[in-house]
Amino acid sequence: MAVVGGGYTGLSAAHELARAGKHVQLFDRQALGLAASGRNGGMASGSIRPGRKDLVRRFGQERAQAILLEGKAAREDLWRFLRDESIECDFSLSGAFSGAMTADQADELRRQADFLHQNLGIEAYPVERADVPKFIGTDLYIGGLVRKDIGGLQPAKLLAAMVHLVSSSTAVIHENTAVIGSTSEAGGVRIQTRRGEVFARKLLVCTDGYTDGFDPWLRRRLVPVRSRIIATEPLDREVMDRLMPPRMMYGDLRKLSYYYRPSHDGSRILFGGRDGTTEGDSAAPIAHLQSELARLFPELAGIGLTHSWFGFVAMNRDMIPRMFTRGNTVYATGYCGSGVVWARWLGKKAAFKILGDGEQSRSAFDFDAAPRAVPFFNGKPWFIPIVYSMYARHDRKMLLRRLKG
Repeated sequence: MAVVGGGYTGLSAAHELARAGKHVQLFDRQALGLAASGRNGGMASGSIRPGRKDLVRRFGQERAQAILLEGKAAREDLWRFLRDESIECDFSLSGAFSGAMTADQADELRRQADFLHQNLGIEAYPVERADVPKFIGTDLYIGGLVRKDIGGLQPAKLLAAMVHLVSSSTAVIHENTAVIGSTSEAGGVRIQTRRGEVFARKLLVCTDGYTDGFDPWLRRRLVPVRSRIIATEPLDREVMDRLMPPRMMYGDLRKLSYYYRPSHDGSRILFGGRDGTTEGDSAAPIAHLQSELARLFPELAGIGLTHSWFGFVAMNRDMIPRMFTRGNTVYATGYCGSGVVWARWLGKKAAFKILGDGEQSRSAFDFDAAPRAVPFFNGKPWFIPIVYSMYARHDRKMLLRRLKG
């Protein structure tokens, strides 16, 4: 069995395949940890971007419900994995707060809290305006939602632990070994790499936001988007107590969504969001995140930063994770920015699919077909700055309506 991609997905699959006695070789074009699995914000949410009504409209009531229930199963499976493998990655089941900036958003979050509690058995409740300061020290939100089933972790430590698990098995890891193509042959797939060829009965592709020209068919279906994070300098304890009293994971309902959290030791704020650039390492996105941090917490205007980094997430036209098959190749990809939970989960599911274990591989994200190709897209996301600008304009109008109201 050959696996392309050494992030959470590929390592999870390689681990399960090796445990089943298969000969596994995993390939990554760079050193492990340099892609999104080592460069994310560590928020283990298992979020799905489309809302429940949208899921029902597109996939039907039964599959929509199965998709939402699988998020709960995937999160709980990650918690078990960390416990059973004794993985130290600063994990905390802290809960999450989502903020509402308008009355309509507050009503939406009340309905969401009721649905999570009544239909999915998740501990969740709405937060009224008077209670917002108990969760976050900002005037930006007039209400919110708390759910207790979401946590945070240190992503690079999780990745390192998974690398150790796979390295301790019979699987062989090939870092800095780019795959440049694959060809279907009788009985399997021949994979061409920069260091030679290998023949495998099955190929698992899990490159997500780092898919390149080795698979042009897949690349037309996944749009790489930068997700950038900044880290503040250490803050006084009383400042953190005022801004993030319960030390939760945080977000809101803006089109240009931002995600933020305390560092694992509670001394800094990590603040992230989608980056409107497509190449280089411009200072403009960092300045933008600083301004949004100050909009949320005015007292942090001008606060010093110690770190900034980014990684690529992969968006697709369905905006949900997906597993699918093409010949002797299985794909697990398209996490849309929520890969801490979904990547490991679908890597595991894909491994069981390859092993022919129908019960263990069953997933609401196992589709018969791949996501549709993105028109006029062949790997370079030229339209990202345009989309970013449209979303930013939408959010500005929303904030202006609130101020006028």
